[in-house]
Amino acid sequence: MSDASAVPPREGHPPGLYMLFFAEMWERFCFYGMRALLTLYMVSEVFSYSDAQATAVYGSYNALIYLTPIAGGILADKLLGYRWAILLGGLLMAIGQFTLVVQQEFFFYAGMAFMVVGNGMFKPNISTLVGRLYPDGDPRRDAGFTIFYIGINVGAFLSTLVCGYFAKFQDWTVGFGIAGVGMLLGLVTFGMGRARLEGHGEPPKPEQLPANLTKVLLGSLALVPLVYLLLSEDAAVRWLLGLAVFVVLGILIITAVREERVMRQRMFVLIVLWFFHMMFWMFFEQAGTSLTLFTKRNIDLDIGGWEFPAAWGQFFNPLFILVFGALFTMLWANLGRKGRDPSIPTKFGLALIQLGLGFYVLVWAASGVEDTGLVSILILIFCYLLHTTGELCISPVGLSAVTKLAPKRMTGMVMGAWFLSIAAAHKVAAMIAGKTGAAGGEGMTPQETLPIYTDVFWQITLYAVGAGVLIIIFGQLFLKRWLHGVN
Repeated sequence: MSDASAVPPREGHPPGLYMLFFAEMWERFCFYGMRALLTLYMVSEVFSYSDAQATAVYGSYNALIYLTPIAGGILADKLLGYRWAILLGGLLMAIGQFTLVVQQEFFFYAGMAFMVVGNGMFKPNISTLVGRLYPDGDPRRDAGFTIFYIGINVGAFLSTLVCGYFAKFQDWTVGFGIAGVGMLLGLVTFGMGRARLEGHGEPPKPEQLPANLTKVLLGSLALVPLVYLLLSEDAAVRWLLGLAVFVVLGILIITAVREERVMRQRMFVLIVLWFFHMMFWMFFEQAGTSLTLFTKRNIDLDIGGWEFPAAWGQFFNPLFILVFGALFTMLWANLGRKGRDPSIPTKFGLALIQLGLGFYVLVWAASGVEDTGLVSILILIFCYLLHTTGELCISPVGLSAVTKLAPKRMTGMVMGAWFLSIAAAHKVAAMIAGKTGAAGGEGMTPQETLPIYTDVFWQITLYAVGAGVLIIIFGQLFLKRWLHGVN
C-alpha cells in the first residue's frame, strides 16, 4: 500500500478523483432517481397510501439512510477497507433498486431495506476515499471535494429528469429500473478503476479479507429484515432516533464540560448549531414529501399543452447548486479577504431566513389563485432558488465548522453526530408533511388542498425566519465570542 503522506503536492488532481466523481455520480443518479419517485409512487394507484402514511414511510427511510453510515464507516475502518465496503454497499443498493421494480408491497419495503443497508456501506466510505487521495495539508483537497460534490449534483439533476420522465410517461417500473441501471454503471466504473486509487482504500489486514467480507455480507443480509420492519413501524423509528439523539448529545455535553475553556465553549457552539442545523433540514426536506405533492396538486404543470412531471420539481435544487455553488465559494473567499466574512451563526441565520422566504413566496402566490387552486410553476422555481441559496449558506459551512470546532481526537464521532441531526430532521419533516395530508389528498380538488398546504407553509415560514433571526442574535451576543477566532 502506498503511503499517502509521501505523495508530494503536484499540479492537477489524483487520477482516482475523476473515477470517484463518475462512480458517485451514478450512485447518486440511482439514489435521487428513486427518491424523486418515492412519495408519488406511494400515493399512486399502485398502493393508494394516504399522504400521512406515505410521508411517514418516506421520513423513516431517509432517517435510517443517515443512521447506517456510522456503522458502515466503522466496518470499513476495522475490517474491509474502503474499496471493498463501497463495492459491497453498491451491490446491495443495486439489489434494492431492482427489487423496487416489482409492484408489490413486500418487494417495495424489501427494496428500501436493501437500499438503506447498502447506502450505509457506500456513502461514508467513498467520501473518505476522496480525502485519502491527498496528503495532509495538500492545498488541492478542498477543490477536490468541490469537484466531487459537483458529481453528486450532476447525478441528482440527471436522475430526477430521466427517472421522473419515464415514471410519468411510461411506468413506475421503468423509472426504478433506470435508477438501478445507474447504480450498476457506478459499480462498474468503480470496479474498473482500482489502479487509479494507487493502493488507497485496501483492507487493514488483507489476509483476513475473505473471512471478514463473508461476515459483513451475512451481517448485512441479516440486518435487511430488521430495517424492513422498522420502515413499517413509525413509532419504532421515532423511538430509535430519540434514543440516539439523547445518547449522542449527552456524550457531546459531557465531553464539552470536561474540556478546557476555549474548547468547551467551541463545543457548546457546535451543540447550539446542531439544533438549528436540524431545524433547517426538517423544513428543507419537505421537498420530497409535501412540496412534491403540492407540485402535483397545486402547481399549474401545463406548459403549452404538455404536462410537466411533478417529480421534476426536485431537479431545480441540484440545478441551482451547480449554477451557484462556485459563486458562493468565491463570495465567502472574497469577503474573507476583506475581513467581512459573516460568522458561522450568521450564515446559519441567513440560511434559515432564505428557507422561510422560499415557503413564503408559495403562500403569497396562493393568495391570488383561490379560484383555480393552481400556482404558477415560476413561483415554485423561485421557491427552490431561495431554498438552494439557503442550503449553500449552511451545508458546506456546517461540515467545515465540525472540522474546525471539534476536538481533533473525536472529529469522526462529532461528524457522525452532525449527520444524526439530518436523520432526526427527516423524521420530524415527515411529521410536518403529514399535517398537509390530514384531510386526504388524491380525492380533493386543487381549491380544497391549497389552503391546507399554505397553512402549513405559513407556519414553516414563521418558524424558519424566527429561528434565523434568533441564531443571528445569539451569534452577536455570545456565540461569536465563544468561537475564539474560528470563522
